[in-house]
Amino acid sequence: MTAVDAHPQTAVTARFPAGFRWGTATAAYQIEGAAAEDGRTPSIWDTFSRTPGRVRNGDTGDIAADHYHRMDEDVALLKELGVTDYRFSVSWSRVQPTGRGPAVQRGLDFYRRLTDALLAADIRPVATLYHWDLPQELEDAGGWPQRDTAGRFAEYAHLVGEALGDRVATWTTLNEPWCAAFLGYASGVHAPGRTDPAAALRAAHHFNLAHGLATRALRDTTPRGTEISLTLNLHALRPLTDTPADLDAVRRIDAVGNRIFLDPVFHGRLPEDLVADTAALTDWSFVHDGDLQTAAAPIDSLGINYYSPTVVATGSSETPSPWPGAEGRVRFVPAPGPRTAMDWPVDADGLYELLTRLRDELPGTPLMVTENGAAYDDYADPSGAVHDPERVAYLHSHLGAVHRAITDGAQVRGYFLWSLLDNFEWAYGYSKRFGVVHVDFATQRRTVKDSARWYAQVIGRGGLG
Repeated sequence: MTAVDAHPQTAVTARFPAGFRWGTATAAYQIEGAAAEDGRTPSIWDTFSRTPGRVRNGDTGDIAADHYHRMDEDVALLKELGVTDYRFSVSWSRVQPTGRGPAVQRGLDFYRRLTDALLAADIRPVATLYHWDLPQELEDAGGWPQRDTAGRFAEYAHLVGEALGDRVATWTTLNEPWCAAFLGYASGVHAPGRTDPAAALRAAHHFNLAHGLATRALRDTTPRGTEISLTLNLHALRPLTDTPADLDAVRRIDAVGNRIFLDPVFHGRLPEDLVADTAALTDWSFVHDGDLQTAAAPIDSLGINYYSPTVVATGSSETPSPWPGAEGRVRFVPAPGPRTAMDWPVDADGLYELLTRLRDELPGTPLMVTENGAAYDDYADPSGAVHDPERVAYLHSHLGAVHRAITDGAQVRGYFLWSLLDNFEWAYGYSKRFGVVHVDFATQRRTVKDSARWYAQVIGRGGLG
């Protein structure tokens, strides 16, 4: 990669600690393609994307970025980028197509080849077991609102741990269970597209249970010293005003957006205010004796995905809402400032606020920024180059926020840029580009963007400036 100018708006020099982990991240359904090859069967995202009106332009992940066939090329890009770590997800439908029974070795072989290629390139594999692609047969049996799905997930974790435990030293059980539970089962804008807030609350609990069971399964099947983690998209919350009503809006969203996972996983308890807020929807009798202790199985680090802050006030929000317990009581207010192509505000202070909150609430817990990045309407110019100065500016400001949090005592051990490749962006299809490598989806040609070259420089010098 050739050099590019450093961020033009600041001369700040920020060196990160020795051993800081520099990575990038992807997800199976968003990049792999090969949707019906080597025994893979439909996941809920295959079904959802084929349902008219669910995904922009009727796009599906059938081909995506064709990573299944271009894995060697993509690992070469990672090596050129200079990352120390690569975070990918395993497709449950590729490994265990029905969500039950023995593994399909052809599916596991792809991940064996991927991890071997990463290790040969001196890149640490970071494997996520679940990035939203539940086998459709398990959804047909009730999906995540059914307790049995947590047990099936533990069996799947055991299979993958046995197969890859000698290659993968860092595991993430779940990615963003809030999105999977509440966008999937409450608002219905993600797969499987259900709109049942009580079912979403059950799903959230079963994600916590599944995480604890999978943690145990990985401990049983991987070598001592293996790192096990969970990744949450915690919401950086701000009240519109300091009035009691707006502060209560923050409390409600914090309960169902953040503490619904943090409290069980780190404290073995449910938030009492969440139970009260949702009493009209459920009595929480689906929480069985011992569940919260299982959810609190010790982990080695916590992953944080962050893109923008959330400003709330008293009022009413959209229907159906992904916020059970807050319907009709909370409204969301656009934050000021520049926007990305997703219409998300650019505000790195929110990341600093999250990291320092966790420093205070979970002292000593190692943290990883497991996703951070931005979509912009970048394109290949007539010369074939892709210039994306807005993304460079976004990444620079957010890495600056991470460094500031480390300086102020947050135990942040690594940063994973989202994403390596332009990909299938869920309900937006191929209309949004998050990658630092441009993908021409008609030809699958990869083009390294300026942001990738800039990130490679940051990695090479161990920081900004």
